[in-house]
Amino acid sequence: MKIAVLGTGIVGETIGSKLAALGHDVMIGSRTKNNEKALEFVNKNSGQTSSGTFAEATVFGEIVFNCTKGEHSLDALQLAGTGLKGKILVDLANPLDFSQGMPPTLIPSLSNSTSLGEEIQKAYPEAKVVKTLNTMWNGLMVNPTLIGNGDHINYISGNDAEAKSKVMALLVEMGWKKENILDLGDISAARGTEGYLPLWLRIYGATGSNAFNFKLVK
Repeated sequence: MKIAVLGTGIVGETIGSKLAALGHDVMIGSRTKNNEKALEFVNKNSGQTSSGTFAEATVFGEIVFNCTKGEHSLDALQLAGTGLKGKILVDLANPLDFSQGMPPTLIPSLSNSTSLGEEIQKAYPEAKVVKTLNTMWNGLMVNPTLIGNGDHINYISGNDAEAKSKVMALLVEMGWKKENILDLGDISAARGTEGYLPLWLRIYGATGSNAFNFKLVK
C-alpha cells in the first residue's frame, strides 16, 4: 500500500519506519522538498521509501498519517492542498501548547467543546479522519508487545466505519491485537483521547518512564 507520513519528527520517523519494514511504500512529507530529516529517513530505511512536500506526499498516499505537531497540524495540512480529498487521514497529533514550558497545556480553541481531530474533519470534510495512537509513547505505537505482552488498549474514533476498519487492519499489521483496539465511535471522541495527554505527561513525570499504557478491566 502507498502510505504518506506527514511530519519528520520522532513520531513520523517511527511510524514511517515501521510501515516501510512491513513492506508498504512510504513517502515522508515535509514543508520543503529537500528536508534534511526526510532525506535521512529515506537513507536509513530500505525498501520503497521516498520524500517530498506535504502536497506531494498526500497525493502519493492511499492513506495519510498526520504526524505533525498538534499546534501546527491545521497549518501543515493546508500545505497538503486538495490531495486529502477522499483520503483516509490518520491523525496522531495532540493539541498541546508548550509556550510556557513543561508540562504543556491543551490549546483552548482545540479542546473541551471540540478537538484537533474534529477541527481537521471540519476543515477537510471530504477526508475520512481517523484518530488513533495519540495516547501513548511512540515506541508503543509500533511495538505494543514492549509492555504487558501487548495486552493494553489503543483507542480509535472517526465518522467513517470503513475507514476505521482499514486503519484497524494496519494497526493489527503493526502488532496490535484486534481485541485491544477499542472503537469509541465518531470523531468527537477525540476530545477525550486528546484531553488525556496532560494526565499522561504527569504520569510520565511521576514514574520516570514513558513505556506505559492502560488496560480495560471490567
